[in-house]
Amino acid sequence: MAAPVDDMFSLCVDAGKAASSVEIRFIDNLKGKGLFAKRSIKKGDAIFTERPLVSAQFLWNSLYKYRACDYCLRALETAEENARRLSGNPALILPHPELCGVRPELHQACPQCQVMYCSSECRQAAADQYHRVLCLGPSEEDPDHPINKLKDAWRSMHYPPESSSIMLMARMVAVVKQAKDKARWQKLFSRFCSRTANEEEEIAHKLLGEQFRGQLTLLHSLFSTALYDDHLNQWFLPEGFRSLFALVGTNGQGIGTSSLSQWVHACDALELPAQQREHLDSFIDQLYKDIEKETGDFLNCEGSGLYLLQSSCNHSCTPNAEASFPENNFLLHLCALSDINPGEEICISYLDCCQRDRSRHSRHKILRENYLFACACVKCESQRDELDVTSEDEEEEEGGEAEGETEGDEMEEEMTDV
Repeated sequence: MAAPVDDMFSLCVDAGKAASSVEIRFIDNLKGKGLFAKRSIKKGDAIFTERPLVSAQFLWNSLYKYRACDYCLRALETAEENARRLSGNPALILPHPELCGVRPELHQACPQCQVMYCSSECRQAAADQYHRVLCLGPSEEDPDHPINKLKDAWRSMHYPPESSSIMLMARMVAVVKQAKDKARWQKLFSRFCSRTANEEEEIAHKLLGEQFRGQLTLLHSLFSTALYDDHLNQWFLPEGFRSLFALVGTNGQGIGTSSLSQWVHACDALELPAQQREHLDSFIDQLYKDIEKETGDFLNCEGSGLYLLQSSCNHSCTPNAEASFPENNFLLHLCALSDINPGEEICISYLDCCQRDRSRHSRHKILRENYLFACACVKCESQRDELDVTSEDEEEEEGGEAEGETEGDEMEEEMTDV
């Protein structure tokens, strides 16, 4: 039975094409819903492009001066500014500056709070959707403002690598507060995957650590003080807040944007004489070595968003589709990794490439701990007779991760570099 599609495709850039390409079906009580092809889809095809209902930059990411548009998360630094900061070399000059797509002359600030946007269109869209509720005006830097207290509390509980943000929940509230049709937006948010009470506690534990019960109580109090609204009283009850927290933790899709990465891709596409190509490639290789030494792995502006259609994709250890952000903003492109036949389920992977190459036992361990289910995809079923053991290499790697990991890092969605 196909699910209603009236609003399911409303946030797709080409809603008509998406509706003719895919449909959402209920599978069973265990898997819930899934996304299925309505037509033949070829490897490499764009299946759909979707905007999120809401999105937000991660709070530590923003604090560490990863400058992104407050609405669409487009990187605001030029590629050269980005490379200078990440490499720690303020004198660095990038060749081919014309390949940088960032246009600082188009950037605009909110006149009240000075939050930055990549364009007047994004500033207006934010104001129309949520920012009138969340704008702090001259209190933007006031540590005693209720919203800033909420942000500080979240940062004290959820450290990098980040996988979620309390501000995604705040924007959900703000969207409903500002909406003329409040019931429609509440219905849209209700379409995301829900969890049992025990599962909600497990998700809070993953995001907040061992003291999650007390921390969840504190967040609930600060959240209510900052944002309470009578229309949303269910979200502000303790059990409603816990469910909202689990919704964001379960369905939030990681977003990564980078002006430097966009510039590198543009350089790769240049047609150059062999010597110039070798020189440019050598320059880029050295730049990334310098960045790794100075900054480590944190290269992107990072955040998360709630994508109504994409959230219907189930996991497979051999996915036939993947999400990416090639436009350097929050627009999610779902593309086919292989040919997909009509009626076939469209699956993404919740694991990264290295994790997918691990044993069935190791994959199941990651999925159980982070996503609370046991995978029964074709690959897992074909390896059912494997011994439930973890290889020595994987044990060493997991041991290393355990020594250095911070609370909540295993909950992180795979972020596809742009």
